[in-house]
Amino acid sequence: MKLIRNKRVAVVARLRPGSRDDAAEILAEGPPYAIGASGLRRHSVFLGEREVVFMFEGPGVEQLVRLLVNDRAASSAFSRWGPFLEGTPSLCREEFYWER
Repeated sequence: MKLIRNKRVAVVARLRPGSRDDAAEILAEGPPYAIGASGLRRHSVFLGEREVVFMFEGPGVEQLVRLLVNDRAASSAFSRWGPFLEGTPSLCREEFYWER
């Protein structure tokens, strides 16, 4: 039996100046997909003045994120972010993790 470990990835996006409140409103509505059925183990979002970081965790997480991005219903909801972002969000893979 192969043990599948959780993996984590982050999607980092730069916000346009003055867009933090708009981003907070979108986030307050929750994820645009059925999070319980997504296959993720954990999902969190960090919001700063100029950045938003989406953290995803679970086995096969990169494939899960790809599936979400390519899902028609979810991807149309993601388009709401377009006017508030500068450039293209980037996928960051975990390189270090420590836990007591």
